[in-house]
Amino acid sequence: MKSMLRFAVPMILGNLLQQCYNIADTLIVGRFLGPNALAAVGSSFALMTFLTSILLGLCMGSGTFFSIRFGEKDERGFKEGIFTSFILILALSAALNLLVFLFLDEIQPFLQVPDTVWGEMRSYLAVIFCGIFATFLYNYFAFLLRAIGNSVVPLGFLAVSAMLNIGLDLWFVIGLRLGTAGAALATVLAQYVSGIGIMVYAYRHVPWLKIGREACRIRWGRVREIAGFSILTCVQQSVMNLGILLVQGVVNSFGTAVMAAFAAAVKIDAFAYMPVQDFGNAFSIFIAQNYGAKKEERIRAGLKGAVAAALVFCVVISAAVWLFARPLMLLFVDAGETAIIAEGVRYLHIEGAFYFGIGCLFLLYGLYRALGRPGMSVVLTVISLGTRVFLARFLSAIPAVGVLGIWWSVPIGWILADAAGLLYYLLKRRKLLCW
Repeated sequence: MKSMLRFAVPMILGNLLQQCYNIADTLIVGRFLGPNALAAVGSSFALMTFLTSILLGLCMGSGTFFSIRFGEKDERGFKEGIFTSFILILALSAALNLLVFLFLDEIQPFLQVPDTVWGEMRSYLAVIFCGIFATFLYNYFAFLLRAIGNSVVPLGFLAVSAMLNIGLDLWFVIGLRLGTAGAALATVLAQYVSGIGIMVYAYRHVPWLKIGREACRIRWGRVREIAGFSILTCVQQSVMNLGILLVQGVVNSFGTAVMAAFAAAVKIDAFAYMPVQDFGNAFSIFIAQNYGAKKEERIRAGLKGAVAAALVFCVVISAAVWLFARPLMLLFVDAGETAIIAEGVRYLHIEGAFYFGIGCLFLLYGLYRALGRPGMSVVLTVISLGTRVFLARFLSAIPAVGVLGIWWSVPIGWILADAAGLLYYLLKRRKLLCW
């Protein structure tokens, strides 16, 4: 448990800082540019989360491959995997970047964005899409370093980048009056600082990441092996965030006030359960390394400790979000916007009471990914998000329920997916640890 926590804490702090990228945009935009700009940036967050989840899933999947190779002490396989995975994910990043610019104007009808919001949202997206390649660089090398047990260096680069982002946000939005495009520019510049910086560090200071000419070839055996982890993890991450994106479209149909409330509340929500999500990723790397080393007892002990730690954290954070929902909303929204604050508080009271559900789900994702069953993570995601999208659309169409149906669909999806994941583990736990 001590090993997991020591490894997890820098990851938790790092991703909390990463959340600061968009939270800084939201807070500064909401305070200085008004509700329409807040709704624009908030709706962009759901779309960007979906797009970056594709790259995050690919990097996370390759990170699992590297963790297992590291546990096996297979240096040759590790180095061959670096070249293969880097080229593949680089090509996909370029393709994704091209696609989002080609279909930029199709986003408005897809997300049902009102005309009053679209102008500012389009300006934000046109700039923020330029940071997709930076997102790839940072996440790829961060997962590589974590695979060999180094979670501190990614934290350092993110800390510098987050502070730079906030400073540039204030300068571009308030000082230069560049609007939502200025907030996006601040984020993109800060992302490139962390992405390029961590890449240079990795190649200069980590022996396991220095590859020779013999490793710089595409080996189809490695491609299949890495794809087995990366593609399914990418699908899992993409499905999860596609569901959120589809729900964003339902939210947008209720108008600017609900959009703005959701934009602020979802940032608080994500910030609240981000630590347990990162703990799930650290837990996955721990399990993968020990799975590679065939240490069954450490896997079982780590599983028990992780469940206990995640549940304690979720109970504490649920109580905090429930009690401080209104003050948290006031960080993003002016006190005079009473309708927006009331809707955001209602969202947080519902979601915040069920963080144990998402905490358990993150552990299940990490467990099945580490044990070479990424397909099960996809199944759980489909159950969770499928339930969420269906119920959000169905319940919100009932006049007596309305927006509340969207809010309640989330914890119901979490709990159903947890039940499926736990049942599968109980039925298959002997086979899961067979080498």
